[in-house]
Amino acid sequence: MKKNIFLKALFTSFVILIMTGCSDDKSTENKMQTNGVENTPISHSLLDSKVSASDKQKFEVAFANQCEQRELKTSNNPDSDKPRVDKACECIATFMMKDLTAIEAEKFLTEHQGSQSLTIKYENAAYHCLQQKNPPSPAHLFSKP
Repeated sequence: MKKNIFLKALFTSFVILIMTGCSDDKSTENKMQTNGVENTPISHSLLDSKVSASDKQKFEVAFANQCEQRELKTSNNPDSDKPRVDKACECIATFMMKDLTAIEAEKFLTEHQGSQSLTIKYENAAYHCLQQKNPPSPAHLFSKP
């Protein structure tokens, strides 16, 4: 009985090893095409490269100016809102500048376009900079504070 189980386990593991060893003989060029559209591999050279301090500074100034213009355009009273908007936009731009990649900086500074990652970073920075209230204290239901 034990011999029979051992032989079954040995045969099963042998079949599994043979099946995983079989691979697709198609070339990598065929794997890169999907539905007639050829996909090119991503170059990670700009992802790994650091952004220079001058590019970060340019990004911070340009992004803060764009943010201020956008916010003041929709404001009902731009003169009184300007100091508040200036402070918030500078905080957001500085927060975003901390983990800026070379691709994001290049795309924003040269092409004047924002990427999805910049949008996510903007939302995170806006939450961080505009969340100035202290969190509400929890309710004390059964004990005195």
